[in-house]
Amino acid sequence: MLLLTTFLKDLGFIRKTLLFVTVLFILGIIAGWYSTGALAELINKQMDGIREVSETLSKSSTPKWSFFVFIFFNNSIKAVTMIFLGLLIGVLPILFLLVNGMAVGFLVHNSMEQGNSLFDLVVKGLLPHGIIEIPAIIIACAFGLQMGLLVLSSLGGSGKAELKRTWREMFRKALTASAWIVIMLFVAAIIESTVTYTLMKG
Repeated sequence: MLLLTTFLKDLGFIRKTLLFVTVLFILGIIAGWYSTGALAELINKQMDGIREVSETLSKSSTPKWSFFVFIFFNNSIKAVTMIFLGLLIGVLPILFLLVNGMAVGFLVHNSMEQGNSLFDLVVKGLLPHGIIEIPAIIIACAFGLQMGLLVLSSLGGSGKAELKRTWREMFRKALTASAWIVIMLFVAAIIESTVTYTLMKG
């Protein structure tokens, strides 16, 4: 059930949903880039919260370890939660993805406006861990949305036995995805707390 080949086959099963949520994430980045007024203020408050946590972790006796623990558990819990919150007709995974995309767009644009190097921010600050972390979050939200779509289709009514089999398979896919997403985020957290941390501090 937890084989990588099984996970990859499951990704193929939801490829249309994956494409859809990827587009949503990109739209979120664009919205964050051009955000103004109340939207910009909302994103800025979120970023301020992240900065405060970052400063606190930096002051610990073992900052790299503190960053790893926080990043790994924070991202893993949120990602797996988004998969199963998809049961609420998929709304929360979509919102979560859009907000994260907006945060990325806002961060990059705001940093450029302050005269910071785009190369340093993207190549040093986002790319090393983001190349794993972002796909993991997108995959989690795609499975969450798939859950929501199944809820909606179940409301239409179908054979009880068939519906039961479909839901059993969906939960199997969700559990397999959860395991591999946590593994992906574990690797991303290691990279972010070591490579990204060192590059940005340097």
